[in-house]
Order: sequence, then structure tokens, then C-alpha cells
Amino acid sequence: MPHVMVDLLSYTGTKGGMETYARELYRELQHTTSEFTFVGLASSEGYLLDSSWFPGEMVNSGISGENRFDWARGELFGVSRWAKRLRADLIHCPATLGPARSSIPAVLTMHDMLYFSHPEYMSTPLYTEPVKWMEKRAARNASRILTDSESSAREILKYLKVDPARLEVVPLAGTVTGPLTNRRSARRSDLLIAVGNRRPHKNFEGLIRALALVDEPVRPTLVVTGSRGDDPLLPVVRELGLERWVDLRSWVSPEELDELYATASALVMPSFEDGFCLPALEAMLVGLPVMLSGIPVYREVGGDAAVYFDPTDIRSIAEAITRVVTDEALRKTLTTDGYIQTARFTWAKVAAQTLDGFRVALAHPRR
Repeated sequence: MPHVMVDLLSYTGTKGGMETYARELYRELQHTTSEFTFVGLASSEGYLLDSSWFPGEMVNSGISGENRFDWARGELFGVSRWAKRLRADLIHCPATLGPARSSIPAVLTMHDMLYFSHPEYMSTPLYTEPVKWMEKRAARNASRILTDSESSAREILKYLKVDPARLEVVPLAGTVTGPLTNRRSARRSDLLIAVGNRRPHKNFEGLIRALALVDEPVRPTLVVTGSRGDDPLLPVVRELGLERWVDLRSWVSPEELDELYATASALVMPSFEDGFCLPALEAMLVGLPVMLSGIPVYREVGGDAAVYFDPTDIRSIAEAITRVVTDEALRKTLTTDGYIQTARFTWAKVAAQTLDGFRVALAHPRR
């Protein structure tokens, strides 16, 4: 029975979508396979978190996932040493980076190529070139590369020049964030939500500037979750005099997020670029209409079940906001279409395709 070591060095409880991916994938694998056994290589922070979702033992690596130098050294060199120590037959690296070299096959899940395609959006410029180098090394070592979307696959082929035969698209799925509250009748047409960290490519500043263009009688309140520490959006809110309309929040609990998803009129994701869009699927799962940037990857996720806008044009964003908050019939259509769209994405499919990737990597290891 093949023994898989899962590289969870970046899992610290603060990394958003990539952690959701690892958690929901392995929660699903708890119930769907007895073909493999698993051991998780945890960061020192992640080892202290609830790991009931993981289908095996968690081992404390002693490596900090929050200290960038400690973590990078662990990814490049520590993961392969731990795999030998734990007698693993395969390494799965679910967070884009992995070992520079390993004597056993590695499956690498790469979520985006933003450091290559849009380095201007990276919040830590001095970190960009080292990350690009690490991504190249991890991809070169991997026997199999999985990625979330056709858009990301095209960029992996473009920037990393990998053999297409080693690359497979495995779209992600949505997850209900908390105890689903059935309050569709209580949805507020004057409430929008946006979720995510404050990295520049998320374009939350553009969203706030677009909100200022919406006529005051129909202008909704915008709740933006996901900040840590001093919120860089606060000066923008004050500059525009939008304190009454913009509610900036930090990371919120599942219960608080569920409450927002149950009462808002729509979710807005204004990103310039991305590797996928888990929040859109999570919103559609609970009947919340979605408004998305018209970038290719978001169209892959949203299909015909979203209102799209040009993220580089704040007037386009403002027009989309006005249209959605003032048109109840449109919101009902988006809700119905969203249920249909999200049914195409399930964690059972993600798990099945990932296991196929494991089998191929074991059968055809990269030397």
C-alpha cells in the first residue's frame, strides 16, 4: 500500500485558499480511499491546529511556516529528507512549492503563476525572484503537476516550459463555510461582500473607488473581509468619504462569514488576475449571486451564472453593482444559475483526479 507524505509546511491557519484546498481535499480522501496511507508533515504552527480533517498522523517538522527563510529552506531541502525518514513512497505538495530534488516521486499542486505573470502585483518585490526560482525547481523535480484551471495550465506551460504530459487540470470545488443559515427571504439588497487578503492583485481599492461612483440612493454597504493588522484600504475609504458605506473587517469566523453569505445581495470579486475563485463557488452553493472580474479564469469558474465587469475600469464595476442591487429578478436568476454551475465542481471529483495523479506519478516517476 503506497505511503504518501503530504507537505504541509505552509499550513499555518493564515494562508486562505491554499489551506482550504488541502483541508477539503484530504477531508474527502478520508472517506474515499483505502488504497493509500497518509502522513502529514506539519509546520510548527500547523501542528498545533485541529487536524481532524487529515486521514493520517501529523508529524511536527519543527519548521515555521510563518518564517519565510525557515519555511523556504524546509521546502527546498527538508521535505525530501523527511520523506526518507518517514519511508514515504510519494510526496504530495499541495501549496505550489516543494522540494528542489527528491529521490521519490513528487506530485505538485500549483495554484497560479502570479509571480511570473504579474510581478507588479506582488506585495513583497524582494521576494519575487526567489519564489520564481523555487517554483522552477519544484516543477522540474515533480513527476506530476496538478493545477486548478485551464488558465493556470497555460501559464505553467508558458513560464515553466514543462512537458504537457506531466500537467493536469484539476478544478477545485466549493465548501459551505459554516452551519448554513436559510435566510434567503432576509437578503439585503443594500449589502455586498468581498473576501480575500489585501494583496494588490485582488483590486479591492478599485472596488471601493467604483462604489463611490454608485448613486447614493442605491449605493450598498460593502463589507470586505480578510485583512490582518493595519488595513491598507482604510486611507482609501477616508479619502473618498465612504466610512458610512465600507466596513473593513479582519479574518472572520465561519459563523460570521455564513451570516454575511446568508444576508448579502451579492459577492464581488474584482481581481486583476487569479488562479481560481473558491469564494465564488462557496457563494453559489448557498444561493448568493456573484459579480466577477471578466478575466478568463473567473469565467471558467462562474460560467453563465455571474455578472462580469472589467476590473481595470471602475465605471464598469460601478455599473455592475448598480445593476445587481437594483434588479431583484436578476439576482433570483443568478441564484438559480449558481446552483447549476456549482454542481459541476465537487470535492469527490477533485479527490478522484488527485488519486489518479498519484497513481501516474508512482507508475512513471521522474528521474
